[in-house]
Amino acid sequence: MAAQEWLEKLKTLDLQSIQQEFQGLDPNDPGQWPLIPRVVCLAAIFASCVVLGWWFDWSDQMTNLTAKEAEEQTLKDEWLTKKRQAINLPDYKRQLGEIDQQFGTLLKQLPNRSEMDALLADINQAGLGRGLQFDLFKPGSEVSKDFYAELPITIRVIGTYHDLGAFVGDVAQMPRIVTLNDINIEAAKDGLLKLDATALTFRYLDDEEIATLRKNKKGGK
Repeated sequence: MAAQEWLEKLKTLDLQSIQQEFQGLDPNDPGQWPLIPRVVCLAAIFASCVVLGWWFDWSDQMTNLTAKEAEEQTLKDEWLTKKRQAINLPDYKRQLGEIDQQFGTLLKQLPNRSEMDALLADINQAGLGRGLQFDLFKPGSEVSKDFYAELPITIRVIGTYHDLGAFVGDVAQMPRIVTLNDINIEAAKDGLLKLDATALTFRYLDDEEIATLRKNKKGGK
């Protein structure tokens, strides 16, 4: 009933009455203060505690909490990624096996050092077999890569349109990898055509060459 009476009293209070309750307060005896000043004082103390707590402690805790939440999300994402990788591990192994097999097949198409002369002879024979005339057949300098070397060959052949096309097809169908680049065709004498191109072929490096290449790369850093 006391609370109900206090609420009824609070409804009937006006601003002047509230101001009168704050007059003549004894700071040494807050227990004797009227109800409204005590409530206001407690609210001010509570608000001050909240502000001070936030300023000196809770703000840092909130920052740490935000950082920990972000770290938790990162760990969850990493866990999900590793879980997917674990689930798909058999597929990855199968794909890796297929890649190794394809790489081995491609590697077999690269001649070694002792087979390069035979490959150059095959390219020359492919042109002669089509009745072409070689005006130029000049191997260039090798360029070493990670595990293979490129050998450019500057060629110039003369023949009919169909014979040149057949020669290009023969080169493309060789068991060894040979590509024709920078192709330029011009008219020659007697209704024939002249084809200038760079034939690019490859060979794989032996273990000694790879070791030397890696050593040179480390020495150049």
